[in-house]
Amino acid sequence: MFSKADNGNRYRLVMVRHGESVGNALGYYQGQADFDLNERGRAQAHALAERWKCDGVTFDTAISSPLARARQTAEIIAETLELQLELNPLWMERNNGHLAGLHPKEAAERYPRPDFIHPYMPIGGTGESQWDLYLRAGQAIREIMVRPPGCYLVISHGGLLQMAMYSILGLAPQADFLGPQFRFRNTAFATLFYSPGSHHWTLEGINDQSHWNTPRSGA
Repeated sequence: MFSKADNGNRYRLVMVRHGESVGNALGYYQGQADFDLNERGRAQAHALAERWKCDGVTFDTAISSPLARARQTAEIIAETLELQLELNPLWMERNNGHLAGLHPKEAAERYPRPDFIHPYMPIGGTGESQWDLYLRAGQAIREIMVRPPGCYLVISHGGLLQMAMYSILGLAPQADFLGPQFRFRNTAFATLFYSPGSHHWTLEGINDQSHWNTPRSGA
């Protein structure tokens, strides 16, 4: 259980990936293409909200990407837990350029993957590079850390959350998407603490999806 009362002078940051979307289920490259949650995704969001409600979990503020799949997940959680909800575009998924909304087969035909992708290369021809996404994720984290200490809930996307973990842990983006991988399944979450007096981060858990133990779809 975690609540406002146990924060003290520390931050507690809980980062959640959105529920399953129509784009997830059909296997599309989503990026900033705006797909709604499907029925399964809404059920996942309700299951997480009810889990936290039953456990007495509270947050000071909920912050969400404005893309539909994240916003709809956040609205379900915020309504159940009676939270104030903010929308912040810094938490949007990667702009993946020409790949947005395409099926991988179509994308491979129209925009073949380069043989080598360095961290500064725009994804999908016109999108954000790994470095761009890393910098945006760092800015999103910073915007929370200049707020008063408290318990913050973020609802975002797999790619952005991956780079948020890199930013927090002091990792640099690698070529060809190599390097550590931090899995966030649909409505799975990571829990972290930050002590500003010592600049000390603690990772308490990651990819927690025990509220949804049925077989899972792809990323």
